[in-house]
Amino acid sequence: MSWDWILSGVCAVAAFVLMTQWWWQPRLPVWVQRMAKGGPWAWYLLGYPLTAIRMLATWRRLCQTADLCVVRRPRYMVIGKDSMVRGVTIRPLPPRLGLPQVTPTGLSVRVHLHPGQTPAAFVANSEAFAHTWRMWSVRVISVKKGEVLVIATVRNPLENSESWGKLSAPRLLAAVVGRVEDGSRWVVDFRRAPHWLIAGATQSGKSTLLSALVTELGAQPVALVGIDCKGGMELSLFERRLSALATSRAEALSVLDALVTEMEERMSLCRTSGVRSIWELSDHIRPVPIVVVVDEVAELYLSGGSLSGRKEAQECTTLLLRVAQLGAALGVHLVVAAQRFGSDLGPGATALRAQLAGRVCHRVHDERTAEMTLGDLSPDAVIVAQSITEREAGVAVTTVGGQWMRARSSLVTPDEARHWAEHNAGRTPVLASLRAVTSGGGAA
Repeated sequence: MSWDWILSGVCAVAAFVLMTQWWWQPRLPVWVQRMAKGGPWAWYLLGYPLTAIRMLATWRRLCQTADLCVVRRPRYMVIGKDSMVRGVTIRPLPPRLGLPQVTPTGLSVRVHLHPGQTPAAFVANSEAFAHTWRMWSVRVISVKKGEVLVIATVRNPLENSESWGKLSAPRLLAAVVGRVEDGSRWVVDFRRAPHWLIAGATQSGKSTLLSALVTELGAQPVALVGIDCKGGMELSLFERRLSALATSRAEALSVLDALVTEMEERMSLCRTSGVRSIWELSDHIRPVPIVVVVDEVAELYLSGGSLSGRKEAQECTTLLLRVAQLGAALGVHLVVAAQRFGSDLGPGATALRAQLAGRVCHRVHDERTAEMTLGDLSPDAVIVAQSITEREAGVAVTTVGGQWMRARSSLVTPDEARHWAEHNAGRTPVLASLRAVTSGGGAA
């Protein structure tokens, strides 16, 4: 078959597609969604090619509408209406679009920017990309200078968290707590980010995330310490697995003071052994890692107006900050949860936030909390976090090192929490430094 016949056939197919566009274009989104839900094979064989063709076909017009094109000026500037114009025709040039790469939940494509363009304009138009390509969501991230990565998701991968089931943790102090938007596991890794801040309003999914985190860590040789100044209403579900549980600020003060004493002993051990971290010690002398879960940290900062209350709040602030500053190398890690976390809690809250490298923000009622949680690491994630609706319980925006993503925690019911706490009660380490300060917990 000659090339002329091949070219004629391609032209005929293209003409047919263009002539029937009025019929298939309105139906394309329904087809894509149905094929995506029908199984991986349907998306790879049919959904991805159709979506890639649509993306390539609409790219120039989309960039013109979204003001993402650049215009090359003619070689010569001509003044005067009767003068002859020399040069080239002014034509908007869109950024160069790479070849779309298929993923299990959608596709990704790299966009090469023109000189002078910044990723901010593309991030601001992510909703326009999603509507034009009929995708569930589109996320734009900057991968390197002069280039952005556009990640398009064809369906919501964060649906039906009940059916995800348990997933094994990749290593010690790493907990699989759910899924991220690309369908992979959501791993909270304390070896990568030693301390975490989790913000979220009531019924936003914050307690569900804490339950999933404590449940996963409870199956590991890790000491869990709880501070729940709401009378222990949240963390008491795991009391059999906790090495200590403080249910008031006075008890929290004693627990934090004991933890500082524990860290000083570990510092002495590291200094004697000539190492800078407990992870450089041999297995038989390495102390057990400790994860401290603080639910509703604002209760520790509020003084109540009395002199004794202000003194307790100041002492808690100082001790909590010391744990955050010194604990990473000593195997003492913090998880700080709050409905509201802002600078109005005092300078201690801002100083503590600087030590919390891992951030999770669920739906919040005030912009200040979202800004305080995500703004210093990833300003773009603040807008995404504020777009989480009440129907998306458990959905959050998480960021480590400036790279953010949407995620959803696994559902752990109260009955399941009690069951796993009882099941793992035998793993509760005995911490001599905490035994004298509280009678709560499984081993204290």
